[in-house]
Amino acid sequence: MECLADLKKFLQNVFLFKEPEEKEAFILEETRQEKEELIEETRQEKEELRSTDSKKGGIISSFFSPKGKKEDESDELEEVSKDINKNLEYIKKTYNYPDNGDLIIREFKVVAKDKNLDAFIVLFDGMVDSNIVDSHILKPLMLLSNVEVKGKEKDLAQYINNHLISHSQVKMTKKMNDVIEEVNFGGAGLFIDEIDCAFACDVKGWVQRQVDKPITEIVIRGPQEAFTEGLRINTALVRKTLKDENLVVENFKVGRRSKTPCALMYIKDIANESLVEEARRRLNNINVDFIFDSGELEQLLEDSTFLPQPQMLSTERPDRTANMIAQGRLAILMHGSPFALIMPITNSDLLHSPEDAYVRFPYSNLFRIVRFVAVILSLLLPGLYVAITNFHHEMIPTDLLIAIESSREAVPFPSVMEILIMEFAFELIREAGIRIPGPIGPTLGIIGALILGQAAVAANIVSPILIIIVAVTGIGSFAVPNFAHAFSFRILRFVYIILAALTGFLGITLGIFVHGIILVSSKSFGVPFMAPLGPRTSDGVTDKLLRSPIWKQENRPDYLNVQKQRKQPKISREWAEREKKKR
Repeated sequence: MECLADLKKFLQNVFLFKEPEEKEAFILEETRQEKEELIEETRQEKEELRSTDSKKGGIISSFFSPKGKKEDESDELEEVSKDINKNLEYIKKTYNYPDNGDLIIREFKVVAKDKNLDAFIVLFDGMVDSNIVDSHILKPLMLLSNVEVKGKEKDLAQYINNHLISHSQVKMTKKMNDVIEEVNFGGAGLFIDEIDCAFACDVKGWVQRQVDKPITEIVIRGPQEAFTEGLRINTALVRKTLKDENLVVENFKVGRRSKTPCALMYIKDIANESLVEEARRRLNNINVDFIFDSGELEQLLEDSTFLPQPQMLSTERPDRTANMIAQGRLAILMHGSPFALIMPITNSDLLHSPEDAYVRFPYSNLFRIVRFVAVILSLLLPGLYVAITNFHHEMIPTDLLIAIESSREAVPFPSVMEILIMEFAFELIREAGIRIPGPIGPTLGIIGALILGQAAVAANIVSPILIIIVAVTGIGSFAVPNFAHAFSFRILRFVYIILAALTGFLGITLGIFVHGIILVSSKSFGVPFMAPLGPRTSDGVTDKLLRSPIWKQENRPDYLNVQKQRKQPKISREWAEREKKKR
């Protein structure tokens, strides 16, 4: 009976009309931003009026606030107060305590110089190493502070810093913002009564990924270490590889709110000083709220936004980063990103692989020739196919032309539409293979492409030769060592297909001409993007498209204008010269 009653109720709810229940709809209220902007504009107008009247000799009151406060008066506590209650109140207000569940404020007593002082430490749970906090900060201050120490310091803060805090990375500061920045970045802030400064302690202890093998830049021969998301781990990896006392690591913070730490690395007596100054200027003049990855930083630092090719080299390999720095380039490492940004770079640098330096030069030259051919195939092969089949039949042998036309006899689409469909399908499969988690991605890329291609041919949507063209084009794009560079070819490929469909070889030639002009006129941090080929520099560069034996690479790239051009003597293999003299 209960089932029948439930069924009757269900049918009544489905078929009978009921007045909808009145519910209070949630309305997202507008922020006070517009009002604040209006107040700011009014304030600026009043300041301009005041400055104008002051020049005329008039007297205008400086009190514009309705409560009678001055404009420059602020409730923010810029410096640490001697009254610990004010510091505690400000910290709680800043961090919305107790709403922040992971904020820890530990209050305790400190005995120093026969004084019983109130103190507190503030930190975020999960971001600090609790063992360091307990053993090197709290324990000495709480348990060992009553031990008589013959300290000559008259200043109480210096006495505590020199005798009671046993942690190595402690900074005394009078600015409250320095303490807040340290706490936000996994540190701890220590405040003690009757002291007008605070102790910012570096006690980071969050969980982070360990050093692993490279994922995007795999080599057969060479180091197998890759960067992680930790800034200091990455700088240490570079220092471990590049053991030079002149290696400089300058610290920067980007983002007004995120304050993401960055490190600019270069060799002081090799890198061009104007290049270093330009990098400093760009890093210091980034005005954004938040920045989380080096990809965002690259877009904010690059010269030409609309140039398809990247103007900075992104690498996850410490050895490649060290090699670039040794040549006179700069490297930017960012906390939270496992990729380093190298600048300046040229077009030839994007075609080089880290493994080129570790194998014998005939092998590396063969690999580079293969990559160059892969670039041409990835960029121009679909456009050449469309141009030949539509405009230039005389360039194809008769037998091949008959085979192509017979295979396209039942295809209802023109060749340009045919190749656009398959290129889009290939890009779709590639993107889906990347986004699908687990081992399903590679399976989709292989099986999906085979099934799709075979089904398209069987359905007379595309011709068999077009499948070969698209497959060779895709393989060529995978052979480009730099992902961003290969991505630019994927975009420009469609441009050349459209140009070939319009005017054949004339359109392709026009596209190559315009593309070449854009590349030659572009720069990366003041260095021509096509150097040393356009403009042509001296013949001393031994690592252009092809590379010379390593013992002949005597000079650094001349287009970098480094302080020390020569990186090794003319005779680097002294043992060979000694054997010649013996003979």
